Amino acid sequence: MPDITQEFAARGDLAHLALFLWAMGASGLLIWTLKELAASNRRFNDFVSEIARLNRMFRDHG
Repeated sequence: MPDITQEFAARGDLAHLALFLWAMGASGLLIWTLKELAASNRRFNDFVSEIARLNRMFRDHG
């Protein structure tokens, strides 16, 4: 990474390097957020399925 930074500094493209690093960070956060959202949806679906199973069990025994 230092070689890339020196190359950008030599060309005077530090703003482009900063923009690239910001975009990579933002993209990484977006991917992480989407993964967490998908995991949350799976956990909620499991929870709802368990509630439905309990409701069926109580209804059948009642």
